Amino acid sequence: MLALPLSFLCLRYPLTNYTFGTKDALYERDPSVPARFQRMREEFDKIGMRRSVEAVLLVHEHGLPHVLLLQLGTTFFKLPGGELDTEEDEVEGLKRLLTETLGRQDGVKQEWVIEDIIGNWWRPNFEPPQYPYIPSHITKPKEHKKLFLVQLGEKALFAVPKNYKLVAAPLFELYDNSQGYGPIISSLPQALCRFNFTYM
Repeated sequence: MLALPLSFLCLRYPLTNYTFGTKDALYERDPSVPARFQRMREEFDKIGMRRSVEAVLLVHEHGLPHVLLLQLGTTFFKLPGGELDTEEDEVEGLKRLLTETLGRQDGVKQEWVIEDIIGNWWRPNFEPPQYPYIPSHITKPKEHKKLFLVQLGEKALFAVPKNYKLVAAPLFELYDNSQGYGPIISSLPQALCRFNFTYM
């Protein structure tokens, strides 16, 4: 059996290279979890499976890789991203969502460099559980979520909605911590383990 070489991922820039401002609050389309699944059910009857994309933004601090997460309240964390429009291209859709969520407000265009797909997650039913595979008895999953690695430029200004905080979480804190971060975010250390990190 041949051993596949590890890919090298250059975490070019430290967290201190980035500036964080604020902008108007950004609210979810649905007022509650039940409302979210009700809308998903209604849309599934019309357009089929929901497609979602999320961004994994990496920085380093003290020689350790960190993931940028949006924090709502004290216990809820999410990756930047969201639902794609019908027929919307995944990469262009993720750029749109990143600009809506973290884009600056002074008219300067933010460049988002979308790289590898590092994860696929599937929602089999109109319920919270998601899996990194389609269960064998499921023929029509209700949502497909793709995670993309996004390379940040040397410097950037992020405008964070005032109802969120943008936090940098080290990989060691995410690992095996689905209770704190949920199954998708806590799986990122495994998804990224095929990379050798180098720093500048």
